[in-house]
Amino acid sequence: MEPLKFLSDADVQAMHEATLKVMSEIGIIWTHKPSLDILLQAGCKMKDNRVLMPPDLVMDSVAKANKRPKIRGRNGTVNELGGGNLFFHNLGGARDVFDARTGTHHTATTEDCVNAVRLLDALPNCNNITPFFTPPDVENEMMALHMFRHALSNTTKPVQGPGIQFGHEAKYAVEMAKVIGIEPHEITLSLSPVSPLTMHDIAAQAIMDMAEAGVIHANLPAPTGGATSPMTITGSLVQQNAETLAPLVLAQILNPGCGVVYCGRLGLLEPRTGLIWGGVELGISSAATVQLGHYYGFAVNVYGFSTNAHTLDAQNAFERGLNASLPALAGADELSGIGEMEAGVMGSFAQMVLDNELAKSIHRQRQGLSADAEHLAVEVIGNVMDSNRNYLASKHTLKHLRAGEMALTKLAERNSWDTWEDKMGRKQMADHATDEAERILREHTVPPLEPAQEAELNRILAAAERETVKKK
Repeated sequence: MEPLKFLSDADVQAMHEATLKVMSEIGIIWTHKPSLDILLQAGCKMKDNRVLMPPDLVMDSVAKANKRPKIRGRNGTVNELGGGNLFFHNLGGARDVFDARTGTHHTATTEDCVNAVRLLDALPNCNNITPFFTPPDVENEMMALHMFRHALSNTTKPVQGPGIQFGHEAKYAVEMAKVIGIEPHEITLSLSPVSPLTMHDIAAQAIMDMAEAGVIHANLPAPTGGATSPMTITGSLVQQNAETLAPLVLAQILNPGCGVVYCGRLGLLEPRTGLIWGGVELGISSAATVQLGHYYGFAVNVYGFSTNAHTLDAQNAFERGLNASLPALAGADELSGIGEMEAGVMGSFAQMVLDNELAKSIHRQRQGLSADAEHLAVEVIGNVMDSNRNYLASKHTLKHLRAGEMALTKLAERNSWDTWEDKMGRKQMADHATDEAERILREHTVPPLEPAQEAELNRILAAAERETVKKK
């Protein structure tokens, strides 16, 4: 199936050229002396406090990067990004939990942090797991490492992320991954430059530490159109592209060939509330980000299941459906956001189950249609018309049901009104998802780590905490 395009080839080329102009003539605020020395030696120039990156250096860095990295879980699953498959992963870093059973929300607890990973481990269409909720009573400098450490114990799937802020986090995340047999080039870490076009000192040092560790860089620029980037989507995408490529240049100078996932987290400002808008423009910008990232040959990870909704309502359904379908049809390699609500502030266990179902339908969308002889079924039509004129008993029908011609759902209502009312108790899709989430959390068991591995992870976390205290 041909990818969906919101931009012509000429549009993409114009955006690429605009990005190089921004990077070489406007520049990125950059004050971290160790990394600046490296960039200047490689041919960059300074304009006030902004570093100017020449186009040749930018494109040479793009050419060196490993654009098809592989991430691995402790069960041996290897997901190759950029190979034509679509992988889904969940939202990371949510603060609050929506309780679909009561319609209320609360700040995430340590138990919620663990249960989210356990539930995602059981959902077949969640391919990679990002630590979901932020644990309570953990200092900012240690947040990502706490999330990463407990994710490793509660899933066998590849653990993607977490988003880091400080260089020491890269070192300790690599040590933790090695405890379960995962090498540095098989894990992703990310950080977010500050929009507009600012690489603060802590982030620059973290990029250096990530590059030296050899991890996959999945950096997350998150400009807000109309506030920290232009109101126009293409203008914001140009700025986002520059914010994506700038840290890549430093990383490739330090470690040529290290893995890169091209990420974009552009949101638009809702002018009436001042919040990030989760409407259809989010899906359009994600689809365009896919086109721009693919122009350079990268695997692309963008927003997918995104909504501003606070409950499992109609707004939630249509926003996340559009925002996931558009970039998926554009050829995205990874879609984020399983379980996401309230523009990333909140998540829900029932929502995770619903998104697992939606992901299945999106895979069916991307499968498209076939017009070969088997699917056109002229011979089958003739045979049925010569017999009972009913396709239910046809082997062709069963064959293609099993092959996935129809994405069968476990949660959606497909009975008559009378059956739904009399036998199903008028349950809606969200009710079934709530039941299913509770069932999984009761029954699903994740193969445990060895006691020695748990002890070693605790030792590494304690060492990281001691280093953090020393730096204060």
